[in-house]
Amino acid sequence: MGQKAKYNFTVLTENVDFTLHATIESLCSNMFAVAGTDARKNGISADTLMQQGRSWVLSRMSVEFDRMPEQFEQFDIATWINPHTSRLLSTRNFELIDTEGKQFGRGVSQWCVIDFEKRMPVSLEEIEPLIDPAYPCDEPSPCDTPRKIRGIVPTVTRQHKVMYSDIDFNRHVNTMRYIRMMLNTLPIEYLTDNRPLRLDIHFANECKLGQTLTINYEQRENVSMFEIRNENAVACTAAIEWK
Repeated sequence: MGQKAKYNFTVLTENVDFTLHATIESLCSNMFAVAGTDARKNGISADTLMQQGRSWVLSRMSVEFDRMPEQFEQFDIATWINPHTSRLLSTRNFELIDTEGKQFGRGVSQWCVIDFEKRMPVSLEEIEPLIDPAYPCDEPSPCDTPRKIRGIVPTVTRQHKVMYSDIDFNRHVNTMRYIRMMLNTLPIEYLTDNRPLRLDIHFANECKLGQTLTINYEQRENVSMFEIRNENAVACTAAIEWK
């Protein structure tokens, strides 16, 4: 079986907020950068699939951070994929490790392959020939898989029109933009404590350029809950548990 791959990062000035700690959005972005780089090194990147009219799309994700690293701090992100246990979902895992070798963050992401023309998921069996049998790693996921999020009753609602800077190479709203919309809805005190947290996010429908999105927010004790809707349906749901 395969081994974990490791990539080094530095918390740059553009990655921090006014507390001089990395933001949730920047750390998630680092994880996605690792996912793309590692997939490309192993021949299963989005640009390879695009030659077949397909691409990877994030279905759901969970991340946990014990703390947010400081500006200029260096750290590693280890990543690996598990052998497929689902016909449609591929699991990619992450560990964030500081220079002393201590893990301070972790994540599990589940991805599907979408056919651009049909806008439908593709069985992973169809891309199996691209995957080196030695690439998947049987190391278990470092945290629980994404939890279901239901029954949100919003107490705060705001809107956001999808602009050029919100969309990614698949021409729908980038995951980091969803996270930014949610964080911008929260009271500022929730974002300045640097306390442990867990984020779960589920995607249901894509959002496109020009659509007006509605961000719904409800606070349940130590859990911030979100529902983002496009003009037709629920696009994603998410929850941040503050520990």
